[in-house]
Amino acid sequence: MSELQPGELAPDFEIPADGGTTLSLKDYSGKKVVLYFYPKDDTPACTTEAVDFSALKADFENAGAVVIGVSPDPVKKHGKFAAKHNLSVALGSDESTEMLQRYGVWQEKSMYGKKYMGVARTTYLIGPDGNILKTWAGVKVKGHAEEVLAAVKAAS
Repeated sequence: MSELQPGELAPDFEIPADGGTTLSLKDYSGKKVVLYFYPKDDTPACTTEAVDFSALKADFENAGAVVIGVSPDPVKKHGKFAAKHNLSVALGSDESTEMLQRYGVWQEKSMYGKKYMGVARTTYLIGPDGNILKTWAGVKVKGHAEEVLAAVKAAS
């Protein structure tokens, strides 16, 4: 399965999050949602991405958007990751990979000739009506949060 495309309805979800809460797409109805999927807490690129999104959290909120990061790591690991790096964006856990699969980001990857399943770094901008406005697949972290913020502002 490949990533969802603009115009498609974003699948609803309900997943556990850091801080003992749950995250659900329907809870953000009427708002723009930046949903970014990343492979693993506390790795260099994933840390940079989370720190960059956190640094711009107020700008996203001022533009009418909420930012949610999702990985298959457990909630407890998210909590340590968030505390270690002073992250302010919500982090959701999908240990079952059910949500990751519905969003088309649980994909076969390859490293050193070995194939395995993992998260393809992908970001979605979801409109207030629940439809995908923009998809970033194969994300390169440097400058990504700023690019997403520009798209959120343009979608106003």
